[in-house]
Amino acid sequence: MNKKAEIPLPSNPEDAISQFEAFVEIVKILRRDCPWDSTQTNRSIAHLMIEEVYEAIDAIYENDDAEFSKELGDLLLHIVLHAVIAEERMAFDLKDVIKKISAKMIHRHPHVFGDTSVDGVEQVMQNWEALKLKESGGGERKSVLDGVPNSLPALLRAERIQHKASRVGFDWDNPDDVWAKVFEEITEFRHELKSGNNEKAEQEFGDLLFALVNAARFEGIVAEQSLHLTNNKFTKRFYYIEKIARERGLDLNDMTLEEMDEIWLDAKNFE
Repeated sequence: MNKKAEIPLPSNPEDAISQFEAFVEIVKILRRDCPWDSTQTNRSIAHLMIEEVYEAIDAIYENDDAEFSKELGDLLLHIVLHAVIAEERMAFDLKDVIKKISAKMIHRHPHVFGDTSVDGVEQVMQNWEALKLKESGGGERKSVLDGVPNSLPALLRAERIQHKASRVGFDWDNPDDVWAKVFEEITEFRHELKSGNNEKAEQEFGDLLFALVNAARFEGIVAEQSLHLTNNKFTKRFYYIEKIARERGLDLNDMTLEEMDEIWLDAKNFE
């Protein structure tokens, strides 16, 4: 029988740093002794990190603090595990990760840790983007759009692209112009639909979505979050339709749209 690993315990259970140090040791033991953990690479678990981020976001939207704290723990596991794996291949270690983010926060907040004065949030964001442009490998970034990951969900990526462009003045001045662009894109999209040009219609629909994201941003709404909330709302209402159908002994495939819509409207009363 293999000897079981000794469980690392924090020297002071009430101290966060002590708890963190014990947790790091747990992860290192798992890398040594667990058949699954020991075979993972930074690449093999990359997609799992994305999943954990979305689970944490779900907990935020559901106002479930118990679940939120648990999901933050899962995210912390990935951060530590990635750093431990990187340390094993002599790329960097957890200390490097913490030192870099600490230095970045100090550098990006000269109005807090330096002598810079700011008038408000807008100037803070402008300074943030200006400083980022100078941080790419010690030289100049090629574009203000650098740093927006291609792998972001499309709505969120569109918002981030627009936000970064706006920081250097490439933005509408008048909200009416923003909405005029939305209506223009609707017209162009409908024109291509009527012409039967599906490829062009797809492009125009993308332009329409981009314009809507921009309009939402102008109104202080995050399109990705807004659509996420609507997806959840639709899901809950549809679950209700299925529940009522089961209680009535009905099959959704045999129900009319009017019957389902009646239950749908009833579901709105329980929100």
